[in-house]
Amino acid sequence: MTRCPLPPLVLLPVSSFVLLLFLPQLPPAQSQVVTTIEDFFSHSFPNFDSVDNGANFSIFNDAGYRQGALQLTPDTVNVVYMFNKSGRVFYNRPFKLWQMDSSSSSGAATKQFLSFSTSFKINVFRSNNGNLNTGEGMAFLLSSDLGPAPPGSHGCFLGLTNASLNGNPGNHFVAIEFDTVMQTDLGDPNDNHIGLDINGVNSTKTASDLKVQISPPGFPTNHTVWVDYDGMVPYLHVYMAIDDDPKPASAVLEAPLDLNDFLKQEFYFGFSASTGTNYELHDVLSWNLTAKMSHVGRKGLAAWKIGAIVGGVSVFVMVLVAGLWVGLKVRKRTARDATSSYSSAMRLPGTPREFEFKDLDKATNNFDEKMKLGKGGFGEVYRGVLPGENKQVAVKRFSRGGTSAPDDFLKELTIINRLRHKNLVPLVGWCHTNSMLLLVYEYMPNGSLDHHLFDGPNSMPTTTLSWERRYNVIAGVASALHYLHDEYDQKVVHRDLKASNIMLDANFNARLGDFGLARALESDKTSYAELEMVGVPGTMGYIAPECFLTGKATRESDIFGFGAVVLEVVCGRRPRCDIDGFLFLCDWVWKLFREGRILEAVDARLGEDYDPEDARRLLLLALACSHPISSERPKTDVTVQIISRTRAPPSVPHFKPSFVWPSFPAMAGTSSWLTAVSAVASSYEASPTRRTPHLLDGDGHVASKDLSLTS
Repeated sequence: MTRCPLPPLVLLPVSSFVLLLFLPQLPPAQSQVVTTIEDFFSHSFPNFDSVDNGANFSIFNDAGYRQGALQLTPDTVNVVYMFNKSGRVFYNRPFKLWQMDSSSSSGAATKQFLSFSTSFKINVFRSNNGNLNTGEGMAFLLSSDLGPAPPGSHGCFLGLTNASLNGNPGNHFVAIEFDTVMQTDLGDPNDNHIGLDINGVNSTKTASDLKVQISPPGFPTNHTVWVDYDGMVPYLHVYMAIDDDPKPASAVLEAPLDLNDFLKQEFYFGFSASTGTNYELHDVLSWNLTAKMSHVGRKGLAAWKIGAIVGGVSVFVMVLVAGLWVGLKVRKRTARDATSSYSSAMRLPGTPREFEFKDLDKATNNFDEKMKLGKGGFGEVYRGVLPGENKQVAVKRFSRGGTSAPDDFLKELTIINRLRHKNLVPLVGWCHTNSMLLLVYEYMPNGSLDHHLFDGPNSMPTTTLSWERRYNVIAGVASALHYLHDEYDQKVVHRDLKASNIMLDANFNARLGDFGLARALESDKTSYAELEMVGVPGTMGYIAPECFLTGKATRESDIFGFGAVVLEVVCGRRPRCDIDGFLFLCDWVWKLFREGRILEAVDARLGEDYDPEDARRLLLLALACSHPISSERPKTDVTVQIISRTRAPPSVPHFKPSFVWPSFPAMAGTSSWLTAVSAVASSYEASPTRRTPHLLDGDGHVASKDLSLTS
């Protein structure tokens, strides 16, 4: 076979080819530059002296252009015409979030995803308001609808939506808001913040500790904003600086974000803004945009580019092989001193990335207390930013002493390293060095569910979680549990299902985490006996009554924990609470159900903003999952069907059955005590040093401390 010699350019460094192929050149300072090469697009507007409405831009509502700037809201000496205005401006060219590419040599179609980088200079000026309150703000907008802002989009709606459409998934927009008014009902942290808005102005994530003031009093101030979106990850970064200052090293706002979840395949870039009873000017002074489809091996590339790519790949492969050889040598030497558990973990197929301790130490600022996200029985979790990657992670540091820590580490790593589900917290990597055990997870920007239900960070009040988000959280947890119980080949039992172990990503989707207590079942087993820990694993209020007798975790006990989670999400109360004479939330809800008042259990903070039919559906499901007899609880596939509204709510007895062991189906129409020879209390009154057993009657009241048997 004759080999074609590679062009001389293959000897250049790989970084040179990346720069040559993908980095756009800066445009001339005083002219518009538009570059389109197949799936690569770049344009620059250093000013807006020449705006052709309908040709290169579409200008809607109260927006316009004047003195070389896009003016999103009116600029006039008559302030009456500045009140309650809204405007939009779009660049007319449509962009695609993805497309199919069949140009590879194999002929197989592959999916390409759009990534973009944009920068724009803005000026938000208080005008004649002087030092008075400003209003309301502006936004960088991505929308599938090339059209005007809907009626009523002035004031707090920033020209994005209105009161009736706010939050509607059919809006199909994503925006970065620059908000200058604090709206407490929308969850705004202050009157100077940046937020990520998805189909509404209730920001899914905000950044309030800004180094700049969006609309400072006094003289007008220009600001430069950079927005970078990687469609392959997918992830969003937003940066902001005063005027011509360089791009900051750290993003002011970042979040995992898949635009495909919210926009149609085709969409437009633009801006929007609004005023209310207070007003300000919203100007866009310049705009640069670069977008490209991520692709591999397109036809028609020039020979020198092909040579550059091949050469770059060759160099990379050589470096990779050398690195692997060195790495194997180092690992062989390290393995001699490692524990047997650690050695086993290294041999796991598909084990995630191994980190250097120094990198994680730096990422967490030496495990600074200010970076701590939470603490559990197995360790502490810290927020970190990986050095050189600008990626946020959650680092779990195991703190249990003795020989159990490596075992705990191995058990957690063994279970989660192969789990793949959209409602599980993804594992990024791990580290074991100098007896220090660390797991690195993807960072969940909205924290844990309990903070949103009960209290926010630092015990400060938090915005009420909407009914739609609560329902979606429950649906996500149900889906994750079904995957663990019935879809993953090892049949995993979580064993510590609770609100603090349910994380929320940037879009408030539920991500089940903390597998420190999880165990994988053999295919022919239904439970896992906890032999190495003293006491009953889990958290009071979420532990099924049979676990106090058997010391075993089962899929049925996981369902009991899920029922407790559903109740606290719907009711906004913890599973163990003193309410109306009851020790547990479940028993109070069961009483309301018996009296035909079950909807009174719904979190009062929601007011009327919930669906009564769905609330009843979830409450009945929660009671069914909380059934004292394990065999009566629904399976995960049934819970998923009920939540997805493809199956009717379960039938629940009006009187809560008593706990019976050995477990057998409850007798219909009875509220008397059903006991067997080995009957025991179905609840424990916990104290820091001991647990005193109590028998509860069918309503959950403490009946007697006498453990004699009755029938």
